[in-house]
Amino acid sequence: MEKSKVFFIKEITPENIIKAYEALGKKLTGNVAVKMHSGEAGNQNYLRADFVQDVIHHVNGTVVECNTAYEGARNSTEKHQKLIQEHEWEKYFSFDLLDAEGPDMILEIPNGKILKKNYVGKNLANYDSMLVLSHFKGHAMGGYGGALKQLSIGIASSAGKAYIHTAGAVTDQKELWSHIPEQDHFLEAMADAAESVVDYFKGNIAFINVMKNISVDCDCDGNASAPCMADIGILASLDPIAIDQACLDLVYNSEDPGKD
Repeated sequence: MEKSKVFFIKEITPENIIKAYEALGKKLTGNVAVKMHSGEAGNQNYLRADFVQDVIHHVNGTVVECNTAYEGARNSTEKHQKLIQEHEWEKYFSFDLLDAEGPDMILEIPNGKILKKNYVGKNLANYDSMLVLSHFKGHAMGGYGGALKQLSIGIASSAGKAYIHTAGAVTDQKELWSHIPEQDHFLEAMADAAESVVDYFKGNIAFINVMKNISVDCDCDGNASAPCMADIGILASLDPIAIDQACLDLVYNSEDPGKD
């Protein structure tokens, strides 16, 4: 098989995010969802709305996000919508909280290793294509956060997040922390969920990872550590595994002592 292509631009600017997208030669059409992380209250590292507005308008997209399954400012529709306003997500473009209302949309995963179904925000049905625009960083449970985490945990509804985190044991967020599986089962459940979203869009999907403000902590952490490495660049690919692997390779091969 031909290796997947990953494009790289060192200078991180709004204009270069568009260049990275254009390099893919893939025009996303119809109603375009742009999956981003809304940033937990208090987090200082997430990608800001004003920084990404140019590429959102370029693809004529709607930024989409889902509620969380843990305590914080985003675990209910009411609180999350308040944070969306505070973080100015709707100041520059349209924003859609996919699971603001139920019932969840269920994606089947017939070949899943851990999960056979994935619970996602029902509004996903309104979109024809998706740009997954990720802030690459560390993550306390997943090891790192990039395209695959956005596809899985990011697009899962609150119930879906609990389902993935517990490797299919429960969908009730109140029971989440009493059903934590072994680590590999959680990671494999994330992979299953990510596959279901990729399959859903049938090739009408693209990925951009921005290696900026690289902290050991996720954007879901309200007290995230400060960035520990210098910014690295912007990557783009049509393959979510390849783009995340490329980001990991850039970290491991960096001469920046903060990579440790």
